[in-house]
Amino acid sequence: MPVHRSGTAGRGRIAAVGILLAFLTSLLTMPGTAFAAHKPGTPARGTATMGMGVIAHDGQGGAPHETLATQTEGVDVSNYQGNVNWTTLWNSGVRWAYTKATEGNYYTNPSFAQQYNGSYNVGMIRGAYHFATPNDSSGANQANYFVSHGGGWSRDGKTLPGVLDIEWNPYGSACYGLSAAGMVSWIRDFTNTYKSLTGRDAVIYTATSWWTQCTGNSGAFGSTNPLWIARYNTSPGTLPAGWGYQTMWQYTSTGPTVGDHDKFNGAFDRVQALANG
Repeated sequence: MPVHRSGTAGRGRIAAVGILLAFLTSLLTMPGTAFAAHKPGTPARGTATMGMGVIAHDGQGGAPHETLATQTEGVDVSNYQGNVNWTTLWNSGVRWAYTKATEGNYYTNPSFAQQYNGSYNVGMIRGAYHFATPNDSSGANQANYFVSHGGGWSRDGKTLPGVLDIEWNPYGSACYGLSAAGMVSWIRDFTNTYKSLTGRDAVIYTATSWWTQCTGNSGAFGSTNPLWIARYNTSPGTLPAGWGYQTMWQYTSTGPTVGDHDKFNGAFDRVQALANG
């Protein structure tokens, strides 16, 4: 009878839907699948970039004031920017650049070659940075990983020392589950290892509020490691303990061509001096 056949077809469709739902559920819970890569609202591992937590934690103010010291414009980039138009940036006055090389001990930037070599080829002084994840492995382990994947240094007059990007954890608790003393120890492990491998003191990139919260406002690195301060406002503001001035200042994430723009605290010859060690 037609009614009987229709009911049978309906039950068949319901069964098929049930099988499909069971299959999708198995995919969602299967280790290593794209569906299980990260929690909703949490960025995927490897996507962290310089200053990604600055606006959320420190806010954003107006354009930077002019200062008495000459400032040299720079940019910082990651895989987020893809292939960068370095000629346009050079023509706009940008003279130095940092490219993300690594994160933790599990990620390398797939755009690194175009970005790192492209900035060099148009005449910029360039360097590489490492996004630290202190909950994953030791500072020494991550310094070795960084140097092995683009974070080294050469005395060619065009290469800046590597940067330790240490800031809010985009994947979990702000301080990566470490105490202030534990964080200071981790940073020291990284910077000591980096210097042993390259002969240079790593630049430390951070924000004052994070540094105060997660290191107890340690003054242990001010006499050795240049400071790159992150603050999107009219001035760099209060600096972390130990530093009397910043070497670099990331002042915006909404600049032209590339969002993250920076000022070197000095004329171009001071950028060259840092490259030359």
